[in-house]
Amino acid sequence: MAMYQKMGLRQSMELRMTPQLQQAIKLLQLSRLELEKAIQKEIEENPVLEEVVDQQGDDPAKNMETDSAAPPESGDVQDPRKQDEFEWENFVESQYKPPSGTGMNTDEIMNYENVITSKQTLYDHLMWQLNLNGFNDEEFKLASILISYIDDEGYIKTPLEQIAEEEGVDAKELEEILPFVQEFDPAGIGARTLQECLLIQARHLQEDTNDLVQIITNHIKDLEKKNYDRVAKEMNVPLEQVIDLCKIITDMDPKPGRAFSTQEVQYVTPDVYVYKVADEYAISLNEDGLPRLRVSNLYKNILSGKDNNMTQDYIKEKLKSAVWLIKSIHQRQRTIYKVTEAIVKYQREFFDKGAAFIRPMILRDIANDVGIHESTVSRVTTNKYVHSPQGIFELKYFFNSGVSKTNGDSLASESVKLKIKDLIGKENPKKPLSDQEIVNMLKADGIQIARRTVAKYRDALGVLPSSRRKKMF
Repeated sequence: MAMYQKMGLRQSMELRMTPQLQQAIKLLQLSRLELEKAIQKEIEENPVLEEVVDQQGDDPAKNMETDSAAPPESGDVQDPRKQDEFEWENFVESQYKPPSGTGMNTDEIMNYENVITSKQTLYDHLMWQLNLNGFNDEEFKLASILISYIDDEGYIKTPLEQIAEEEGVDAKELEEILPFVQEFDPAGIGARTLQECLLIQARHLQEDTNDLVQIITNHIKDLEKKNYDRVAKEMNVPLEQVIDLCKIITDMDPKPGRAFSTQEVQYVTPDVYVYKVADEYAISLNEDGLPRLRVSNLYKNILSGKDNNMTQDYIKEKLKSAVWLIKSIHQRQRTIYKVTEAIVKYQREFFDKGAAFIRPMILRDIANDVGIHESTVSRVTTNKYVHSPQGIFELKYFFNSGVSKTNGDSLASESVKLKIKDLIGKENPKKPLSDQEIVNMLKADGIQIARRTVAKYRDALGVLPSSRRKKMF
């Protein structure tokens, strides 16, 4: 494939992506519950890390007073709006506490009514991304066909030629659109083989060097058998480099669709709060349940002593891992904050007036505003929830395509869905509105929409066709 050839041309012998960046990407896509478990696991496995026990209790107001009096280095870590302009030597000396942004007491609104459930399929997640990527009608059709053939593990196991025959489309066109689908989150999605899945993830991680491509393409079986010596000999590279490459591959997910395959109902709480303060909105990250981390003084003292080199090397490695974790958590929190901040700015009318005033917004809008990649926006808005004056919403809820209006403006698809729901709610049950009648009524309201789009929105709302809504009483 051309993709493999392109990857193979990269001749860099260095591993460009730091483990810290890999870890940051992983933590970014975790839900709150998953993040808490990941942090707890690291605390248990890394003796250099320790959790700070708050001696003042759980009063956020007191905590904010203490935080504001912290040294400048610590303050930089705690404020997600600050840039990454701090010295790591100082950072290691400080402790980590997830940034909050405001001192408001979240206990006032943390009750059982605010706990909602989340259950989304892989298909839904991929179609959400497809709707936001600006494909033309033909490209959209081809991409949606491919998505429909992706199984629960994230693979397309049906040959493209067979798909083309079954769907009445051109196999070459499917081949051309497939790389675009493979850019979607989760990384590795839409692959046809394990090697292709890993190569896609390598590209997402910017790790697709010539050596990594070669080891994935030709030596996966050897890696499974831990036959590293043979791989090193055949590739003519040092054994240590093969082991480093293997670590990168081990961190990849061979079945990227599994995260969406669970049928259990997941209970989620908000990751971030949006408050109305006077005429402005304040943003506060939910830090409840996230441990405050710092590097243990005991191990820092050991490093400054004269213990044997083996002990020193072990502690240095664990220290490096601890620092990476702390910065990765900081980066995750800071990114959630900045993305939420951009969403609030862009969707101001929604937060002021409600769902009927949501604006059309795509991933690129927020990516450009924050200065990050669209795939990062996708990761940070999936399974992350915001508590707002209008209710609790998944951050990805605010991204939706636009529907044209006769005056040249566009209306968010979510707003159109609400209008359709309202029209159906007011219909005569003995003579329910057909999809075409809804089209005509929306057109009279200045909204240009096709009948098939009305049908799609109606299905998304869980509303039956008019023939099945008719009541005879």
